[in-house]
Amino acid sequence: MGSRSATELLQLPVRLHGIRLGRPVDVLLDVAEWRALGFVVLCGDESLRFLVFAAADLQEDAIAVPSALLLLEDVEFYRDRSRSLRDVLGGELRDLLVLPDGYVEALVVDGKGGVREVPPTDVPVESARVSAG
Repeated sequence: MGSRSATELLQLPVRLHGIRLGRPVDVLLDVAEWRALGFVVLCGDESLRFLVFAAADLQEDAIAVPSALLLLEDVEFYRDRSRSLRDVLGGELRDLLVLPDGYVEALVVDGKGGVREVPPTDVPVESARVSAG
């Protein structure tokens, strides 16, 4: 399977053997490496948990996990060491295309000439937002 839209991944339920455990509400990123570290998941009990990207099985209609124990409780630990997709979206950045291994293949930016895909290495990271220059 090729790259997937990060914003589309946020629309998928997180499931364990077909049972819905929750839904992702954010993707946490290592913007120095342009890699998705994992998902912040709003679980059925209204708690937020962190799902490491490498532990998630990205399926067509769901993000599957082999165990509920992979939904980690200390979300703030991971937030403190990453950037939120919701924080970097806006301005010219519309979306990210994420490969199955978590690396960002392209940034979807809205600039001169319309929407286009830009390699992440071509885009500087600013303190609050990403700009396509």
